[in-house]
Amino acid sequence: MHFTEILRFSYPNFHLAPELDLKTMGSVEFETNRWIWDGACYPQLFGLGGIMITIAILWLSTGYLGGIGLPYFPFVWLDLRFFYKKKSRKRPVRVYMDGCFDLMHYGHANALRQAKSLGDELVVGVVSDEEIVANKGPPVLSMEESGLKWVDEVIANAPYAITEEFMNTLFNKYNIDYIIHGDDPCLLPDGTDAYGPAKKAGRYKQIKRTEGVSSTDIVGRILSSLSDMEVNKNHSKAFQSETGGSTRTQRSHFLPTSRRIVQFSNAKGPGPDACVVYIDGAFDLFHAGHVEILRCARQLGDFLLVGVYSDQTVSERRGCHPIMHLHERSLSVLACRYVDEVIIGAPWEVTRDMITTFNISLVVHGTVAEGSCSDEVDPYVTPRSMGIFKTIASPNNITWTSVARRIVDNHEVYKKRNVKKSESENKYYAEKKFVPED
Repeated sequence: MHFTEILRFSYPNFHLAPELDLKTMGSVEFETNRWIWDGACYPQLFGLGGIMITIAILWLSTGYLGGIGLPYFPFVWLDLRFFYKKKSRKRPVRVYMDGCFDLMHYGHANALRQAKSLGDELVVGVVSDEEIVANKGPPVLSMEESGLKWVDEVIANAPYAITEEFMNTLFNKYNIDYIIHGDDPCLLPDGTDAYGPAKKAGRYKQIKRTEGVSSTDIVGRILSSLSDMEVNKNHSKAFQSETGGSTRTQRSHFLPTSRRIVQFSNAKGPGPDACVVYIDGAFDLFHAGHVEILRCARQLGDFLLVGVYSDQTVSERRGCHPIMHLHERSLSVLACRYVDEVIIGAPWEVTRDMITTFNISLVVHGTVAEGSCSDEVDPYVTPRSMGIFKTIASPNNITWTSVARRIVDNHEVYKKRNVKKSESENKYYAEKKFVPED
C-alpha cells in the first residue's frame, strides 16, 4: 500500500499538494518544503495521529530530525515493509470430484461445471467397474471425463468411498484442497456417509444436484421404450407383457432454461478468417463414440459447429422417439471440450443458405451412422457439389443402439437395480431443500 493511500484512508478529505507525486519522486527535485507545513495545518491532522504523520513526513522528506532528504525517499520506502503486506504468489486451488459417471449425461457435466467453479483446477476420479458393482449394481457404460471442457485431470479406478487413506493421498499426492459432491446423499452399503471423512476434516464442499436426470432415470427411459426401439425382439415381447404394451417413452423431468445454456456455452464465435467445420447428428445417449468423432472433426479446422437434430427429425428417421430430448442432447454436446457452438434443432439437409449463414468451410460426417434410412435423400448433396464435404473414419463403433442393447441384454438385472435406486431417489426428492447454484 502506498503512503498516500494510508493518508487517504485515515483522512478522506486530506490531499497532498500536486508536486508530491509518488510516481515521479525519484526524478523530480523539490524547491520548497512549504507543502509540509500546509498539510500540517489542515485541521484533520490535529491530534496525536496527525502529529505522528507530520513527524514521519518531515523525517522522510527533509533533513529535520536527522532524516534523509527527499531525493533518497524511494530507497528508504523500500525498507518500510511494515506499511504494506507483501503479496505472495498463491498456487491454484485444486478440487476433486468423483463419480461412477455411468451413462454420461448433462447432469454429470453440470456437476463438474459447478465443481470447477469452486476452484481453479478440477481433478475427477472415475470409479472402477468393480467398485460400482459392489456399491450400486452393474454399470452400463462409462466414459473418461477428459472429453468434458471443465476437467483438468482424471484419476482412473478411484475408490467409491473416500477413506482416510485415499483422502490423505488426494491431499498429499494430488494437492487437493477440497472434495466436492452433490446435495443428494451418498451412502455406503453399511449405511455410512461415503464423504464422512472429508466432512470431518473440513475439506468438503457441496454443489446443487441437477434436477430431472440421472443414470437411473435414463435406464428407466430405455426400458420403458424397449418395444419402440426394437433393439432386441426376444426381450420386446416380454417387456410388452409387463408394461401392457405401452410404447410411450418415460417422460423427462428436465426443465431447460436459457441460463443453463449460457453456462455451458463458450460464449464466443469464430474469427473472420476461421475455418468453420460443421457436423450434425442426433447425439442421443451421448457417449465416447460421440466424443471421439467430435475430436476428429475439431482437428480439421479452427471452430467446430455442431448441428443437433430436433426430436421430430430423429423420430422420422429412426422410427421412435429419442431417449433424450432436444435440449438434453444439446447440453451434452455443448459440454464437450471440442465443441465451440451448437445449432439447436438443426435441419436434416445442409443447404447453401445454411452454409453461407454460418460461413461453413467444411462439412464432415462419420462412417458410423445412427438411425439413417437407406432410401432417403442424401442430406449432404449441396456441400458435396461445392467440394466442401468430407467423410471421416469414426474411431469408435459405439452407437445409441449398442448402449441400449447392453441394458436390454441384462434387462432383469437393471430392472432390479432401478427399483433399489428409485427408492433412494424418491427419498431425496421427498426431503430435498433448496440449494443455491452459481
